[in-house]
Amino acid sequence: MDRIRVLIVDDHAMVRQGIATFIELHDDIELAGEAANGREALERVEELKPDVVLMDLVMPEMDGVTATREIKARFPNVKVLVLTSFVNDAQITPALQAGASGYLLKDLSANELMNAIRAAQQGEAPLAPQVAKKLVERTREPHDVDAVKLATLTDRERQVLALLGRGMSNRDIARQLVISEKTVKFHVSSILSKLELDDRTQAALFAAKHQAT
Repeated sequence: MDRIRVLIVDDHAMVRQGIATFIELHDDIELAGEAANGREALERVEELKPDVVLMDLVMPEMDGVTATREIKARFPNVKVLVLTSFVNDAQITPALQAGASGYLLKDLSANELMNAIRAAQQGEAPLAPQVAKKLVERTREPHDVDAVKLATLTDRERQVLALLGRGMSNRDIARQLVISEKTVKFHVSSILSKLELDDRTQAALFAAKHQAT
């Protein structure tokens, strides 16, 4: 039987050590490696080719959502399980849209975590009960779809969107934010994708409507 190879990504060494200890107790799961931040996680995934990545969200150098998005773009078969202390839409929605296979909280038991790893490897989407409840409530109650989409934007993308709303060109935005036009184009493309818009004109109208800042 092939063992499930797990990469632990967390900026707290004690957390990594604790999870690694639990993994050693299971014959069907093995520790592939560890990483202390999102940037290091990308290097480890490329080097170690794990099956499942346990991803913290708040880390230095590169956050977990960005790392998840990069990992799924480059290694689509790798399953990413968010393991965090945060349980609100500002974290849940971006993480799941970035490609996370599941969203777990750090207060779960060791056995629950191991079962979640197995489930993710089988193509399931393990969710903490609190997260599942939020997603169910979101489908039952009226909510602002645009607000949910806005929550997926990074701080820089919000800045670019606000300047689009003021009718600025890519060159003007680049000068305003002191970044390259190429970087502006990248942000505009990402904004259009996340907001499900066709062009920058729609983005400008969206920004004006919501007074994006």
